[in-house]
Amino acid sequence: MTQLLLLTVVLLVLSNVPPGRSEFKRCWKGQGACRTYCTRQESYMHLCPDSSLCCLAYVLKRPVLPKPDYV
Repeated sequence: MTQLLLLTVVLLVLSNVPPGRSEFKRCWKGQGACRTYCTRQESYMHLCPDSSLCCLAYVLKRPVLPKPDYV
């Protein structure tokens, strides 16, 4: 009887866990995530529609092109 009760409790707890990435909205063509704070491996790109930060990984960030020297 206790095993059945334990199994029921475990199934109820597991059914209430949200899926992995459901809490973050996507931005920057699906490569970034709208969050309150960016992690250390991410940089802020722009604001999302809900006024949160669009965080993009440093690997995916566009490279900054050097300004041409005009003579």
